[in-house]
Amino acid sequence: MSTLLAQVKIKTGFEDHWESIAKRVFAATHEHESGCIRYEYWRGSDERTYYVLLSFNSFEDFMMHQVADYHHNTDFRDCFEDFKLEWVDPISGASPLKESSTSGVRDDQKGEVWNQYVENHSNETPDWWSVQREK
Repeated sequence: MSTLLAQVKIKTGFEDHWESIAKRVFAATHEHESGCIRYEYWRGSDERTYYVLLSFNSFEDFMMHQVADYHHNTDFRDCFEDFKLEWVDPISGASPLKESSTSGVRDDQKGEVWNQYVENHSNETPDWWSVQREK
């Protein structure tokens, strides 16, 4: 399973455009991606701040989401003032989700867009997660 939390600060005046994109990509993701567990958009307390919770059965399912036309070819970045994507790991017994897998493997058969996303989004599993998982 792969779970991430994105924190997004939207440029002034882009709120309606961002929420329109969110609704469109949310619907397409849930319609077309059987490997999607959670894909939700939230407004934050601070003005123009949003969160996106993403959880997929596997890192590969996350990559399939990233390269999907309705995601990859959407003008998200036009809205961003600031963006942070963070891997998160659910606490066993305090979440129904399973441990996060935070890295993938390049696959030349899947193309350059796929491999670019794998390189940009793969991270080592934080050491402290492993320690906590063993308790």
